Amino acid sequence: MRKERRRVRVLVVLGVLAVMTAAAYLFMAPGMREAMNLRMANIDFTRLRDGTWIGEYKGTRDSLRNCKVEVTVLGGRVSSVRVLESPLAKAGGEKVKIRDIYTIDDLFGRVIQGQTLQVDIISGATITSKTHLKAVEMALESALKHQAGLAAH
Repeated sequence: MRKERRRVRVLVVLGVLAVMTAAAYLFMAPGMREAMNLRMANIDFTRLRDGTWIGEYKGTRDSLRNCKVEVTVLGGRVSSVRVLESPLAKAGGEKVKIRDIYTIDDLFGRVIQGQTLQVDIISGATITSKTHLKAVEMALESALKHQAGLAAH
């Protein structure tokens, strides 16, 4: 009798855990699919206007991976990228490792070095990499629009 009660309790706990896991997956799956399908635009880095530009990625399905970055263009080149808001941001500016030894700054370093958004993402952090690159893209789109506005005058 006692063993039977214990067995029932274990099964109930396992059942509750299974339901909670399924619910969490169903909640997160649309946002994960959305982020996985992000494509980076082919930004012409040679046409960027100098300045500091803010870019933001906001998911339409959930806000778990929303991020905001500040991109500095100096001498027509991206010179720095800084995270302003992100699930990866910690108080005090401490860098959060997103995969083994990598931080999001490693991804931004690839953008700066290659002067392109078409960079290798951090393996195992595909969604995080893509959402942060999309935020950089949005900042660079602003730099292009401002440059085009100057050319029109």
